[in-house]
Amino acid sequence: MKFWRSIVMIALSLACTGYAQDIEPQGDIESEHYICYRTAGEITIDGKLDEPSWERAPWTEYFVDIEGDLKPKPRFKTRAKMLWDDAYFYVAADMEEPHLWATVAERDVPVYNEHDFEVFIDPDGDTHEYYELEMNALNTVWDLLSVKPHRDGGPMITAWDIAGLKTAVHLRGTLNQNTDVDEGWSVELAFPWKVLRECAHRPAPPGQGDQWRVNFSRVEQHFEKVGHGYRKKEGVPEDNWVWSPQGLIKMHYPEMWGYVQFSTKVVGQGEDEFILHPEEEAKSVLFKIYYSQKGYYKEHGRYSEHLEELAVGEPALTYYRWPPRIQVTDSMFEASVEEREDFDEDGKKERWHIRQDSKLWRTFGRSSR
Repeated sequence: MKFWRSIVMIALSLACTGYAQDIEPQGDIESEHYICYRTAGEITIDGKLDEPSWERAPWTEYFVDIEGDLKPKPRFKTRAKMLWDDAYFYVAADMEEPHLWATVAERDVPVYNEHDFEVFIDPDGDTHEYYELEMNALNTVWDLLSVKPHRDGGPMITAWDIAGLKTAVHLRGTLNQNTDVDEGWSVELAFPWKVLRECAHRPAPPGQGDQWRVNFSRVEQHFEKVGHGYRKKEGVPEDNWVWSPQGLIKMHYPEMWGYVQFSTKVVGQGEDEFILHPEEEAKSVLFKIYYSQKGYYKEHGRYSEHLEELAVGEPALTYYRWPPRIQVTDSMFEASVEEREDFDEDGKKERWHIRQDSKLWRTFGRSSR
């Protein structure tokens, strides 16, 4: 189906439904989006972002609190940029920071107990097999592969490394020195496509108009001064600032990440328009069912095949049919919605599915009605 022919803006209202209060994102949240253009020349990974390509690339909006409008705006500004070429997906970010602080120097150990910057990438948007990278102002990296989200019991493979990864940090101030006031720090990363395609299940590098789900997080710890340096203040929750808000204090909700739409245009040589594909309507409906099913199971010890029991009301749908189909066993469920006949352009009935571990997938076939 050639969904790219029309622009579709779908407001994803995430008010809690039924049994989902403790796991469903809160508020009316629309995921951020970004057009990622090709580089105009070579990129040197040094953290300075001074190449012509970076100067022409647009900034994202400034980061917000992870819960969105439910919390105040961050105390310090953060924003990011993205580019790509045949070998790498490039990410850069700039952060205001009056207290540059990092002591962890060992790779593949948690760095979020100090200030850090984090990247999350789900290439095919199915919420499974996604990448995470965390780094600090010492340019210490922790890279992980998540088989599925934490809420669904997914293990994190911490021994996994991004072979060929390039990272750099540029500091505007003095590290671990609490007697002065710093300006901030910038980071620059190059993710090799040859590694990202391992779990992408789609072309990498992407083609024109392809969309990946991506998000960025900045963890800002509260600290106390010790000698000339810093120490984490125990018992005080950290600040979590993100590009695309999550609606709750959890990053491992890939369905809430931003959309990165790739363009084959060279940066600075024309602009593309972002297109939210109609399939996102189906995914939004299925996640409402997923959240309610998880809450229902927690209370009753089983899943339900009845929308009335799940307290999921009928949404206003444009491209997909209501009601969804729900099948359950003692320990599993599958819900699906199918395309309306008047939007079936290619003679293949499209159907989107979700199951109890939040895995999303698409099938084609004859109508089930």
